[in-house]
Amino acid sequence: MRFLNLHIDGFGKFHDRTVQFEDSLNIIYGKNEAGKSTLHTFIRCMLFGLERGRGRAARNDLYSKYEPWHNKGAYGGWLRLEKDGTVYRIERNFHKDQKSFTVVNENTGRQIEPTKAFMDSLLCGLSETAYNNTISIGQLKSATEGGMVAELRNYIANMNTTGNMALNITKATAHLKAKRREFELQLTQDAGKNYTSLLGEIRNIEKEISAPEYENQLLAYQTMRSQVKDLIAEKQEEKEALLQKIAKGRQALDGAQFTDEASIVQYRNDAKASYEEYKTVKAAGERKLPGVLAVICFLLAALSFLGVSFPGQVAALLSNALDPAAALDHTLFLTVCGGIALVFLASGIGLLLKQKSVKKETAMVSKILQEMFSRHLGDGSISDEAMTALETRLEEYIRLSQVLVRSQASVEEQTAELVSLKERETSCEDVISKQQRSQWELEKKLDHLTHCKDQVESLKRILEENERIRQEITAIDLALETMTELSSSIRDSFGLYLNKTASDLVNGITGGIYNSISVDENLNLFLNTSTKLIPADQVSSGTMDQVYLALRLAAARLIQNNGETMPLVFDDSFVLYDDERLKSALKWLAKAFGGQQIIIFTCHRREAQMLNANGISYHLIEM
Repeated sequence: MRFLNLHIDGFGKFHDRTVQFEDSLNIIYGKNEAGKSTLHTFIRCMLFGLERGRGRAARNDLYSKYEPWHNKGAYGGWLRLEKDGTVYRIERNFHKDQKSFTVVNENTGRQIEPTKAFMDSLLCGLSETAYNNTISIGQLKSATEGGMVAELRNYIANMNTTGNMALNITKATAHLKAKRREFELQLTQDAGKNYTSLLGEIRNIEKEISAPEYENQLLAYQTMRSQVKDLIAEKQEEKEALLQKIAKGRQALDGAQFTDEASIVQYRNDAKASYEEYKTVKAAGERKLPGVLAVICFLLAALSFLGVSFPGQVAALLSNALDPAAALDHTLFLTVCGGIALVFLASGIGLLLKQKSVKKETAMVSKILQEMFSRHLGDGSISDEAMTALETRLEEYIRLSQVLVRSQASVEEQTAELVSLKERETSCEDVISKQQRSQWELEKKLDHLTHCKDQVESLKRILEENERIRQEITAIDLALETMTELSSSIRDSFGLYLNKTASDLVNGITGGIYNSISVDENLNLFLNTSTKLIPADQVSSGTMDQVYLALRLAAARLIQNNGETMPLVFDDSFVLYDDERLKSALKWLAKAFGGQQIIIFTCHRREAQMLNANGISYHLIEM
């Protein structure tokens, strides 16, 4: 991975500032207070974020220290970096009220969710603690910080390595053996024997009280009695509700003058017949032909009576009309005319009487229907719709009658159930009385059983404590065995993965003056000589600084994922180096880490001068 460039919207003294980096060696030069450490901290915060402290801690935390001097609202910026051919832009706003974190893949132009897994991959598996203690070397802080111990311990554990060459095995073993003796004195003797004896006595008592006459069913029957009472109350409520429903339904039927389903069906059939009769007589009464025929009959009867009243004239007219030469018989003519007149008169009167009878029948049927419709529909109007509504209403009465029949049957069933439930309640009362007498007799036996069980519980706790103590003794034995194995594993594994890498690096950085170092689990350093191990704090400060730098770079190589690398960042890390050490260190860095981006913050120009003198190319950034 390499940094491309960054832009600071607002961070400490910087505002709207852009910095460009090159692939290999970058020298960032600035006098003291020029802002080198601010830029260094900005890079770290862009990678790992910046959280504000709480309470009093917030007064002196990084968030407060690097709040923008000029524009308080612009607190953040962006950092562009390239990894495996892909360019990513990390954008952060650190402002407490507008905090944001965005990662953009510039190759695809898409935003990426900055999950922990993605950031771990992007940052080569380094946490902020590991970053601070390896590849990011702060001002005058070549020595690792305490957090690095945990980082290395976790890493070494993942590689199935353990140990500490400086671990005091003898002292730890003596402490564990003393603890073992303390636990052995805490064991209670004969607890197991007494426990077994009491368990036998308890089994005998339990066998005695397990006889059928002592079987405790009191709670079961009390529960059953309570349930039966609840059922009785529930059934009684249901029965009362049904009776009220039946009474209301019966009241509705009585109000409609019905007794049962048959009476409703009969009433409906009568209504249908009356309505059909009404339609028939109404249609007959509406016909005009009978009235017209009656009028014609009366006219014909009147003409016939004219023949009787004026026989001579009428007969002469008919004779002339029919046959002038013939003469009508006078008597016969009177008889015929009189008969015809009577026939027509009778026919006219009959037609009128029949029409009057139809009207009378229509009025009677209408009255019946009006009474029916008015009683059940509240409106006496006669129509097909009214008849349909009446039939619907009668169907409702039929259904009501059927419901009443079913409800009455249900009431009878519930009455029978109530009788059965009350018998069950009485039976429960008898059994409960017997159970109470049996339980009273059982109490004396249970008193002794309780006493025995109390003793057993006490012994059980003692046995559990004995078991816990024995587990502690077993754990101590296992620890003693494991410590013996670890003492040898420490030297092999730790030296294999860290000491070798650190030794190779210290050989290069010191120009071969020292070619081997040893590091224990607590990161205490020793320089190897042909005769002894020299603690790092006994050498010169310049040499010690070189050794600690080698340790950081070795740890960085071990911790980063699969050989992936991040830029090495040095912030005035060579202050304690004399010119010769600085020359050697710069030449070694350029050679050993030539394929890796290096950023050196410095307040001196000698780094650039020495690089120029040795023909080593670099990119200069002046603050």
